[in-house]
Amino acid sequence: MDDSKTIITVVGAGRMGTGIAQVFASAGHNVRLLDLKKRSPGESRQVLLKAREQIEATLSLLTSLGVTDEVTAQVIAARVTYHGRSQAKESLEEAGVVFEAVPEILEAKEEVFAEICRLVSGETIIASTTSTFLADTLASFIKGAERFMNTHWLNPAYLIPLVEVSPAHGTSPAMLEKMIKLLESIGKVPVKCAPSPGFIVPRIQALAMNEAARLVDEGVAEPEDIDKACRVGFGLRFAVLGLLEFIDWGGGDTLYYAGNYLAKALNSERFAPPTIITENMEKGKIGLKTGHGFYNYRDRDVSEYQRETLRKFVDLLKHLGLLAPPHGGRD
Repeated sequence: MDDSKTIITVVGAGRMGTGIAQVFASAGHNVRLLDLKKRSPGESRQVLLKAREQIEATLSLLTSLGVTDEVTAQVIAARVTYHGRSQAKESLEEAGVVFEAVPEILEAKEEVFAEICRLVSGETIIASTTSTFLADTLASFIKGAERFMNTHWLNPAYLIPLVEVSPAHGTSPAMLEKMIKLLESIGKVPVKCAPSPGFIVPRIQALAMNEAARLVDEGVAEPEDIDKACRVGFGLRFAVLGLLEFIDWGGGDTLYYAGNYLAKALNSERFAPPTIITENMEKGKIGLKTGHGFYNYRDRDVSEYQRETLRKFVDLLKHLGLLAPPHGGRD
């Protein structure tokens, strides 16, 4: 598959479908946005017109923000064509990759995949953008399931770099690698994860959001203060360090003791450290201070790593206007 010439078909003309179509068009691909739902001709035209207007409005916004210019935005918009169910054959038969982006209703996805598999080439990669269903569940609807995987995009898809790629147990490694390379070629940052409920980000994010809501419910803080703490504390840290990297940075022992304290103080096992943290403690894999934690630091220049990490923090704080200038005068 030559990624530079791959025709992309996106099935589903909602927010996610239009976002993905725009991403690929921005990277130079010709994209066919297909609404496969059974509708009257008039309804189909309205849905596709709304999709076109959404993409054009987003490109206009990005132009106003200096991301692109008007001429380039017009070229990008022209790469996307819009098709109703009656045009399914021409929309799918030449597609190198098809992304399904229909509502999270299992029966709807099964029907759409049946139509996709009927019309695409046997070499076409098929991916779902589901945030709900496991790849193994959806793979059962695919003829030639070795070419199927989930690709979980985060909204807004045209901005957020991350795509969580979750192959089914029967997905071909070659097909998975092609998808990874395709996503990288359009500027995305793919990560692989096993078929598990919640993927990576939604699973972590659900815990954080529920805990924030509990803080309000328990009267610990006002919503404005909780969100401010998340933006200038929690969010800043994890814009630079990954969660597991942060555990290593501060020490797994810190998480171990803090987690056990919170579990007892708040009478909730949800704060108790997982088995892997306890096992790492027993093995002395605490993080930077021992040279090994979730990552191995023994062959790294730790001083340079720490300096570079702090530089990223400084750059981010400066960009956000949150770095207080030092006072150099005498009192």
